[in-house]
Amino acid sequence: MHLRCVRLPHRLAVHIADPLGRALTGMRPASSAALVCLCAALCLANPIARAADDETASPDTLANPHAAQAPAASTASEAPATAATSLALPAPKETSKVTEHAISIDGHRLAYRATAGTLVLRDAKGEPDASMFYVAYTARGGNPTHRPLTFLFNGGPGASSVFLLIGSLGPKRVRTQSPAPTPAAPYPLDDNPDSLLDKSDLVFIDAVGTGFSRPVGHANGKQFYSVDGDLDAFVRFIDRYLSVNQRWNSPKFLLGESYGATRAAMLAYRLNQHQIALNGVALLSSVLNANVRAPGYDLASVRYLPSYAALAWYHGKVHDSVAADLPAFLDEVRAFAAGPYSAALAKGDALPDSERDAVAAKVAHYTGLDEQYVIAAHLRIRPSRFRQALLRDEARNIGRYDGRFTGIEADPTSDSPAFDPSEKYIASAFDAAFHEHLARDLGYQSPLPYLVFNGKVLSAWDSKHRAWWGETLEVPYAAGDLAEAMRQDPDLRVLSANGYFDLATPFFSTEYDLAHLGLPPSLRSHVEITHYASGHMIYLDDAALRELKRDLARFYDAATKRINVR
Repeated sequence: MHLRCVRLPHRLAVHIADPLGRALTGMRPASSAALVCLCAALCLANPIARAADDETASPDTLANPHAAQAPAASTASEAPATAATSLALPAPKETSKVTEHAISIDGHRLAYRATAGTLVLRDAKGEPDASMFYVAYTARGGNPTHRPLTFLFNGGPGASSVFLLIGSLGPKRVRTQSPAPTPAAPYPLDDNPDSLLDKSDLVFIDAVGTGFSRPVGHANGKQFYSVDGDLDAFVRFIDRYLSVNQRWNSPKFLLGESYGATRAAMLAYRLNQHQIALNGVALLSSVLNANVRAPGYDLASVRYLPSYAALAWYHGKVHDSVAADLPAFLDEVRAFAAGPYSAALAKGDALPDSERDAVAAKVAHYTGLDEQYVIAAHLRIRPSRFRQALLRDEARNIGRYDGRFTGIEADPTSDSPAFDPSEKYIASAFDAAFHEHLARDLGYQSPLPYLVFNGKVLSAWDSKHRAWWGETLEVPYAAGDLAEAMRQDPDLRVLSANGYFDLATPFFSTEYDLAHLGLPPSLRSHVEITHYASGHMIYLDDAALRELKRDLARFYDAATKRINVR
C-alpha cells in the first residue's frame, strides 16, 4: 500500500467546503439499534433537527433544496416515513435528452455529448420496479469501446449525486468562496478545466428515492432503502447502462464519495459476482467499517486524534518546530494515537492517574485544547465538542465537513455547535447551480421534484448487509467486501483520497481499514492512499482538485496499462 502526502500551501490560502446534514430522528424501533450504529459510523442524517452533533450528521445531504421542474420542495422529510415504503409510480418509459458541448482541458479542445435521462430496472420476473436518473458525459470521436467509463455517486443514504456532478470532475463546476462564506446568487458555473472527462466518460447516478430516481410499478421503497437493496439496484443499473450504450467492453471504474465510497467498496464485489469486472475503484472520504463506533470501544477516539491535530495546526493552536511541516507533524500524532494514547484508553478505569496526566498533556498539546478539559473528558473528545471547544475563546465553532470553516456561536458555552458553517456557507450555491445546469445546459425536464436529499430513505434504511463470506452483519464492513473483490480480481486497483481537515470521515480511520484488508504482498501495491489540504469534499478547493485530478489520471493510466499496451 502506498501513502502519499502532498506539499501544502499556506494554511490560510487553502479553500474547500462540503455538504451537508442534519441529526437523525424518527427511527423505527425495530431497526433503531443497528441504524444508530450505522449512522454514527457513516455520518448519516435526517434533515429535521439541527446539524450540530457530529456523530449523527450526514456528509452527503443538502439544506433547503428546491424542485427542479416542479414547485414541490426537494427534500422529502415532511411525510411519514412509511410513505417511503408504500408509494411507487406507474411504470414509465426510459427517457433521454442529448445535447452537444465542447470544453478545453490541458489546452486541448474536447467535444462531448451530455445525456440526461432515466433507465428502468426490472426484477427477476421482468417487471419494472425502479426508474433511475443519470447524467452521462461522453467524449465524441474515437472508439468508445476501449475508452474508460466511470460510474460516480454520492451516498447519504438518501443523498443524490448532485455534489459530485456539479462540484467535482464533471465538465461543469460551481465555484464557492470556501472556507469563507459564499455570498448569495448569482453563483459562477463554469467549464471545469480539471474535469476527468479527458481520461474517462462519466456517468453520475442518483440512487432510488433521490434526484429523479423512484420506485415504479409494483415496487415500494422498502426493497431499495437498504444496504443490499441499494447495491442490487446499482448492479442492475450498471448492467442496463452497459447494454443500452454498448459499453460492455470498456474499462470500468467506480468513484464514490462518503457513503458512496462505502457503496463502491461493496459494489466492487457484487459486480464481480455479476461478471462485471472493474479496472479500478476510487474512494473519496470514505467509511469502510461501520463498526468503528460500536459502544464500549475506543476506536473512534483513536482514529479522530490526527484530524483534531490537523485542525489545531491549521488554526494556529500548535506551537513547536515539527508542526511547521504538517505531514511530518501528523506522522508523529499517528504514532502517539496508535501507541501510548490507544494503550491508555484500553486500560479504562484501571489507568493510573500519573499515566492519565501524561497522556492528557500530550493530547492537549496536539489538539490545542486545555489539559484539564481533556482530563475531564476522560481523554475521549467527541467531534462535536472539539468543534465547539477549539475556538471557544473567539466565540467561533469550526465545520464538520471542513474544519477550516468557522461559524459565529450564539452560545460559546454550549457543548456542541448550533450549526455547521461548512454546510451553511455553500448549500445554496450547489442547489442553484444544479438547477441552472439542468435547464440551461442539459435541457432536461421532469414532472417530478428533484430530491437533493430524501430523509424518508434514511428513516426507512435497513443497515444489515450480507458480507461476502455469507454472514449477515448488523452494519456493513465494506472493507471486507473490497478485499475479496481484489483477491478474486488481482488486477483491480484502489485509490483512496482523503482530506486532512475532514471531521466527518477521518483519514486515520480509512488508513487503518485499508491496512487491514488481509491482502498478500502482491496485491498491496494496488492500494494507494492520497491526502489533500482540504475537507470532506476535496474537490471544492482549486489546488486540491488539481492534485486530485493528477492523481486520478495517474491511477487510470496504471489501471488500464495492460489495455494500452495492446
